[in-house]
Amino acid sequence: MPNYWLVKSEPDAFSWDQQVANRIEPWTGVRNHMAKNNLKAMRLGDLAFFYHSNIGREIVGVVEIVREAYPDPSMEPGPKPQDWVAVDMQARAPLPHPVTLATIKSDPALAGIALIRLSRLSVCPISPEHWAHICTLGGYRA
Repeated sequence: MPNYWLVKSEPDAFSWDQQVANRIEPWTGVRNHMAKNNLKAMRLGDLAFFYHSNIGREIVGVVEIVREAYPDPSMEPGPKPQDWVAVDMQARAPLPHPVTLATIKSDPALAGIALIRLSRLSVCPISPEHWAHICTLGGYRA
């Protein structure tokens, strides 16, 4: 049984279309300890929603974790090295109907979702119940 996640990207920096074009992409640049720990918890075969933040504010696709945590190649060398990590993600499919932040906030079935509770966190867990409900809203069938 996979675990479920949500990863955020600003579409003007890295978009769903770029993820699809690149097929497999390292998820780099995470510099928050809680988000880093979430990356470290990801396992092969886990699934994540791809969320466009700032512009669009909607879940637009699903990616699969295809390489577990490894040292982030975008990390700047320095006197106090941190253990920042990256994972590799592969595009699975777009959501036929993107699910907006407004929809998520207004849906009682999604109360307590990390996207709202921890709104600044770029990598967050999604419960199986929230995953299934968002898949239904977005018309996504695995």
